[in-house]
Amino acid sequence: MKYSAIQNTLFTNNRKNFVSRTKKGSIAIFHANDEYPVSGDQTFSFKQNPDFFYLTGIDQEQSILILYPDCPNKAYKEVLFLRQTNEHIAIWEGHKYTKEEARLASGIESVYWLHEYDTILHSIINYAEHIYINTNENDRYAHTVPYRDLRMYEALKQKYPLHKYER
Repeated sequence: MKYSAIQNTLFTNNRKNFVSRTKKGSIAIFHANDEYPVSGDQTFSFKQNPDFFYLTGIDQEQSILILYPDCPNKAYKEVLFLRQTNEHIAIWEGHKYTKEEARLASGIESVYWLHEYDTILHSIINYAEHIYINTNENDRYAHTVPYRDLRMYEALKQKYPLHKYER
């Protein structure tokens, strides 16, 4: 782990603060930053999306957070998705969070593997009216390469075109 343990109450409070400002019937989706390749078998050091870290305390690539305070299924009000790890990945890429470690770090009880994301999202998204997407809009920078949040936003708009999208 890169950081000394931070009490998960910080991240729990950050999530409560965020959802208190969202519209009723809203779902918010946050993505970890992309990994950037150096070569076919190497990447630059990973730097987490600060908004994602602020809400979860998780510093791991390919992670997704869903916040849906009005979800009819209580198990999906806060959901964290992680890349499933194994011994081979640990040898070549280093330690990755287990579900229990992610629960302890983030304070989120519902932790699933990344391959379950599409199924779970599809089962709850149609109950929401608004979808909050975390985009990095900056008047001093124009994105020439679409980053992960933008790619996922485009994919969501294709699958769920009738929702109201929010920043």
